[in-house]
Amino acid sequence: MLGERIKRLRTGARMTQGELAKRLEISTSAVGMYEQGRREPPYEVLLKIGELFGVSADWLLAREETVPVQSDDLSDMLRAFHQQLRQQEGLMFHGRPLSSADVEKIMRAMRLGAELTLREEENCDDSCGT
Repeated sequence: MLGERIKRLRTGARMTQGELAKRLEISTSAVGMYEQGRREPPYEVLLKIGELFGVSADWLLAREETVPVQSDDLSDMLRAFHQQLRQQEGLMFHGRPLSSADVEKIMRAMRLGAELTLREEENCDDSCGT
């Protein structure tokens, strides 16, 4: 399960094993062994993976089912949501399976909504009630 989750995060981020290895400061073969379940990463590496992909060590170790977002930054949350949409199987949009184009439409709408909200907050004076 751990190896599958690491691989899912890596491929969802469109990273090669070599790129992930560089970011984690470990060997490419170590990443491969983690993904194949032939070796368990040390705790420090688990923390780095979690930090890199915005997930908890509990999620990596399959103690949690949903991908938690560990950031208050909206762009980080949108990135995590985008990754989750790409990885989730069986999702429907307007009664049909969710395509990659649909995922991009949903993400565009979410980014636009976030931008509009931020602009409103910037333009709002103290009388807005927020």
